[in-house]
Amino acid sequence: MMAECDPTDGEPEKGGGDFTPEMNFFPSEVPAVLFEKTRPAPSLGLSLNPGAAVRISNSTESVLTELEADGSGEEALLLPGPAVNLSPRAGREKRTRRNRHSSSSDNLASPGNSSGEFNHFPEDPEFGEIIQRAEQAIENGVFPERISQGSSGSYFVKDPKGKIIGVFKPKSEEPYGHLNPKWTKYFHKVCCPCCFGRGCLIPNQGYLSEAAASLVDQKLGLRIVPKTKVVHLASETFHYSAIDRAKSRGKKYALEKVPKVGRRFHRVGLPPKMGSFQLFVEGYHEADYWLRKFEAEPLPENMRKQLQSQFERLVVLDYVIRNTDRGNDNWLIKYEKPGGGELTEKESEWTDPKDSAIQIAAIDNGLAFPFKHPDEWRAYPFHWAWLPQAKVAFSQETRDLVLSRISDMNFVQDLCEDLYEMFKTDKGFDKTMFEKQMSVMRGQILNLTQALKDGKSPIQLVQMPRVVVERSRGGGQGRVVQLGSAFTQTFHCKRPFFTSW
Repeated sequence: MMAECDPTDGEPEKGGGDFTPEMNFFPSEVPAVLFEKTRPAPSLGLSLNPGAAVRISNSTESVLTELEADGSGEEALLLPGPAVNLSPRAGREKRTRRNRHSSSSDNLASPGNSSGEFNHFPEDPEFGEIIQRAEQAIENGVFPERISQGSSGSYFVKDPKGKIIGVFKPKSEEPYGHLNPKWTKYFHKVCCPCCFGRGCLIPNQGYLSEAAASLVDQKLGLRIVPKTKVVHLASETFHYSAIDRAKSRGKKYALEKVPKVGRRFHRVGLPPKMGSFQLFVEGYHEADYWLRKFEAEPLPENMRKQLQSQFERLVVLDYVIRNTDRGNDNWLIKYEKPGGGELTEKESEWTDPKDSAIQIAAIDNGLAFPFKHPDEWRAYPFHWAWLPQAKVAFSQETRDLVLSRISDMNFVQDLCEDLYEMFKTDKGFDKTMFEKQMSVMRGQILNLTQALKDGKSPIQLVQMPRVVVERSRGGGQGRVVQLGSAFTQTFHCKRPFFTSW
């Protein structure tokens, strides 16, 4: 009767000290023995040395038990690789290698939904710290909360203490995104396909429009748009497809039951969603709320001038980016009175503007940067054009702030290049369409420059002829067309069917 053996059994390893042989307890029934020199065991994928003996059991369960007793069976069954030897020494060597590499393999995957590998903001550490707090809150079970208003999936993001710190708008849950959790736009698409979407905008670029509006605000020094950047976040409260959720559950189950396999997944949780993250502003109300109050209770003269200055900055921003969705319900006003009480007439005349401030926050900039002026059904007008503040000419403060920048073509070109670096990160980026977007923006800047020089009012600005400034095409070879440094100005004369809607 032959027993399974290895020629090196019983010999101590070099430098290993005393060696105690392992004891194998075999069943009372004598198993069959197969001598095979060339053919490997097909069921386990094991290779044999010439003349070696392999025990053939009546069931696969006994084979698994023997492999686990040897210490190398789990890795042999779960991990693909070359054939292995089942001798005791081979098991000891495999355990040694496994222990040596355990520190690196344990870090291959984690069960959380962390998206920190995407969110790096070295140029803005303060914003990066806020995103880290949001990620920590999600890991601790403080999930973002979906906003009930609006026609898309947007979420209030909180910190670990439950305080709202930002608004996240995923790309896949935009009004016309394939994972929009609200059914309004779905019925719109099914019932009215001819009026679906806005023909002047590139679909599913709202998150880039939000971030680009913040960039324009910073470049012009307006400071009315809460800081907005493109980030990646993952949360159970986001709207995922059934396939993504099933894959996430399967990976978590594999990590729990078979850790050696689960650790090899690149990501275990739900996939991070790309979208715009805008910092949350406190103490603001919708513009309609304060505008009605200001009509009933007129502001002091210094407060009125401050409101007019902030309003003009809103006009400059919306006109440059050609915002197609600016009503009085999606820009905010914050008004603080000194001491929180009512001011007497004498106090209102001498109140320092630093003690009582009016500030405007321009939110909801996701429907801007069109590639052409609206010329189909709707005109998408600026609703602030009907306010009394729009009839007042631009102040000297606004002209000093903006005119020197937008009249410099180098500044405009730098702005276009910065926007290009941002927009090209989108998977559906089209350079030709982007150039059309910049042509519209250059035309808006040209009109704004002329209006500021002529001392016009915001209402007169929106009545100016619409202009498109296109970059001239230079020479090229074949299908490669190079854009030159010269620009061509053209007027857009086609009007939409509804001019006031």
